[in-house]
Amino acid sequence: MPTDVCSRLGQLRRLLAPYWLHLYLLTYTPLLLIADGRLPYLWPQYGLGLLTLLVLVLCTSYLEPSQRRQVWLCVIVATGFEVFGSLIWGVYRYRFHNLPLYVPFGHGLVYLFGITAVGTPLMRSRGRQVAYVLLALCMAWTVSGLTWLPQLTGRLDVQGALCLPVFALVVMRSRRYALFAAIFVATTDLEIAGTLAGAWRWAAVAPWDHVPSGNPPSAIAGGYALIDGSVGLLAALLGRRWGRADTPPGSGPRARGPRLSAPNPLRRPAPTPAESDS
Repeated sequence: MPTDVCSRLGQLRRLLAPYWLHLYLLTYTPLLLIADGRLPYLWPQYGLGLLTLLVLVLCTSYLEPSQRRQVWLCVIVATGFEVFGSLIWGVYRYRFHNLPLYVPFGHGLVYLFGITAVGTPLMRSRGRQVAYVLLALCMAWTVSGLTWLPQLTGRLDVQGALCLPVFALVVMRSRRYALFAAIFVATTDLEIAGTLAGAWRWAAVAPWDHVPSGNPPSAIAGGYALIDGSVGLLAALLGRRWGRADTPPGSGPRARGPRLSAPNPLRRPAPTPAESDS
């Protein structure tokens, strides 16, 4: 292989090194959902759930203890939201009309994606600009869901338009804007993959409020923001109750005090002097 090609590949590898976990999650999630959409029986779905649990355990093993607690708290909180949204309200349904085992752990992976994205070089240097670009993309998708997309999909996406103000609020006003902006990337990836694969389907008209919806809704990241925002609030409350300072991650440049950042999972902790001597 020519020297210049090796040099360029080395530069690309170094450039992508801080983002390896995010690229992995953006690849793992669609493959998981495609597999679920094609499996003819329910029982293999439990295997996908156990696999996702294993992935979550391995990925969170690199986090700080406070962040790890928040990820697993997200699994618990998200389960409650899923039971209400799917099994009770029925605004969306999974293919076997159940709550797949991989879903709560998948929410944990989304939260993990967000808190680790906060510490990447791109979000550290241009986090606000990146957040505004993602908000603009979400707004363009929302407008499309109300104008020309219904001609292709046969669905008027009012549900997405109702979620947009929530997402815009957390991106523009919250100190954790970097976390919520990153979550938009992860949720867009999983929602498009999941609905195309048939792993779940959003109701064309929601029960109870009869709001028309896209499949998926455009700004559903606003709904995920409610889940992950609740996790941050609960983590802060529990941290004070237990006498720990579990500050929610993703505060960004506007946060006061020392800035929290997610560790790069590729980097091992520095050896102690005893380990160095040995």
